[in-house]
Amino acid sequence: MNRKEKLLSGLCAVTAICLVAVMPVEAKDKDHIENGVYLEEINASGMSKEEAIDAVNETVEQRLSKTITLIGVGNSEVPVQVSELGLVWTNPGIVTEAVSLGKSGNIVKRYKELKNLEQNNKVYDIRYGANKDAIKEILSTRCAVGNIEKTDATLTRENGTFVATEGIAGYKVDETASLDRLYSFLTEEWDGEDGSFELSVIEDAPRGTAEELLSLTDVLGSFTTSFSTSGKSRSANVTNGCNLINGTLLYPGDEFSTYDTISPFSEANGYYLAGSYLNGQVVESLGGGICQVSTTLYNAVLLAELEVTERHNHSMIIGYVEPSADAAISESAGKDFRFVNNTEYPIYIEGYIHDKHITFNLYGVESRDPGRQVSYESVVLEKTVPDSDKIYTDAGQPAGYHSSIQSVHIGYKAQLWKKVTENGVQVSREQINSSTYKASPRSITIGVATEDPNIYNALMAAAASGSADQARAAAEAVAAGQTPVIAPPATEAPQEQTPPGEAPQEAPSDPGETPAI
Repeated sequence: MNRKEKLLSGLCAVTAICLVAVMPVEAKDKDHIENGVYLEEINASGMSKEEAIDAVNETVEQRLSKTITLIGVGNSEVPVQVSELGLVWTNPGIVTEAVSLGKSGNIVKRYKELKNLEQNNKVYDIRYGANKDAIKEILSTRCAVGNIEKTDATLTRENGTFVATEGIAGYKVDETASLDRLYSFLTEEWDGEDGSFELSVIEDAPRGTAEELLSLTDVLGSFTTSFSTSGKSRSANVTNGCNLINGTLLYPGDEFSTYDTISPFSEANGYYLAGSYLNGQVVESLGGGICQVSTTLYNAVLLAELEVTERHNHSMIIGYVEPSADAAISESAGKDFRFVNNTEYPIYIEGYIHDKHITFNLYGVESRDPGRQVSYESVVLEKTVPDSDKIYTDAGQPAGYHSSIQSVHIGYKAQLWKKVTENGVQVSREQINSSTYKASPRSITIGVATEDPNIYNALMAAAASGSADQARAAAEAVAAGQTPVIAPPATEAPQEQTPPGEAPQEAPSDPGETPAI
């Protein structure tokens, strides 16, 4: 045998040996997983793709039925079923990989994979995800129930002296940190059994100290209005609203809502029926007069130079402040007076009633220059005086009935300007707001329900006369058993409401399109 023949004989022998070596480990079933393949703890040997998927899904279902108890503030416990946390299987592709192991690629790759399986099991990790929105909802609702609320340092004024009380720290679940940690626990660390998890808890430090609050001795703004002509019910409403605001402490950045503080307007909350306006007419509503409270506070806030975030003028002029210096409150119209403590220190609101006058003082730490003075000027741009009366007929009221004559309201367009002086020299003048007040004529409502056509016609003629005085006289005549005699309408100048800035007459709280209370 020559050298070439010997070489060929050797190659044949090697090939035979390789074939013998490969054949025993050749994959026998392309549709099933080879022996020694695990999907985490699941022995997937011999399983089809569908069987492997079912096996993993069964494991996931078992996990979903488990309960993890969340430990919050003070060791409070909130049991949560894992299904509520939205646990899901996120890498189903591992089943496809497991089925193709030892069956795909070139012969060398398949050979190596199958030989490795003979020596060591192949384990695929099952990966999980969870619903972060669901976890966040549970943390912010069910777990927050165990939180211990902090108590900020408080301040009261007793007999002209401030009394401060230290705050108390609270404790709460740190929702952001707890969300991240719980997600990692569920998806990476959890063993799939019932268990517990301690949430992240942080201290919620109280705002302010007694020492800081006792330094609030400077009056930043003060304003007073009179309600000396108001009746008993309206006076009671003004007093009640003042008392509800008195003692409010605003820390830096806090926003104050007058409506939120003084509502609801109900008997249970201390309010009585008093006059307010509805479409230019006086009606009785719970809380009538409350706008004088918000208006008085508004002017004190302006003098303190706090940030006003919401203010509305009345629909018609009121008499206890000048035009554009008012702030209306209306439940039905959604009107509120809001402001923010934009100073670096807390502000204490003191409100009190004395001799039918309401006063608000805003206490804080004065940081403005001693030479700085702030004042406000009301500028009337336009006045509209109604030139006739308005008579309303009410078929639901008997002939002879009449309401009181409602006084005329002059319409105004006005602006409020802020003037700042430093050491007696004006340094700025800026417009703060612009207000429009509707004009409203003198008005009266008379009843016209009667079976006597003569009386009905006489009352309707009185209504058509355009004179509130004739309409009242006609109603009074019917009430006295007489048939009204309608005289030609007299020329009479309408009478103004109390001029702005003077003591008000008994007036509704908000002469607007809808009752403001």
